Amino acid sequence: MLKPSRAKRLSDLLPAALGPAAARQGFAGAEIVSRWETIVGPEIAACAAPVKLAAPRPQGPETDQPPPLSTLTLRVEGAFALEIQHRAPEIVERVNAHLGWRCVGVVKLRQGGAASYRAARTGPKPPPPATDEETRRVRAATASVEEEGLASALERLGQAALAKGRMERP
Repeated sequence: MLKPSRAKRLSDLLPAALGPAAARQGFAGAEIVSRWETIVGPEIAACAAPVKLAAPRPQGPETDQPPPLSTLTLRVEGAFALEIQHRAPEIVERVNAHLGWRCVGVVKLRQGGAASYRAARTGPKPPPPATDEETRRVRAATASVEEEGLASALERLGQAALAKGRMERP
């Protein structure tokens, strides 16, 4: 009899799913994109996102010299472009350390919405916490349910419905 497979974490599946899209942008794998915040830290990731990794075209015959370094293009919030420009050597160092070899030599900036990238990556903001009155109302509504698991699920559903109502109010 086969054992049921365990659920896999999304972070483990993401690089394989992003692989083809990342390859079109010059990334050998989606690892730089999917692990961007881990590579450069939350401060830089909050205002800059990787867009493309471009290796220069080979020129002339093969030599014993190392290959020319790649250019990493980042989408940067306009207000943070100067900050990211100053931190470019740090970004190059961190990306190369993550890759394990000296791949990136230049960081190129493109102004754009890194905030939209961040929002897509992190999802919407969580709703404000429930008030004591809302919590009491939900518990009162689920108090007659005898099965503990069902009561808990209904309580979470009630909290989510109230939270959605709070999010929709101006």
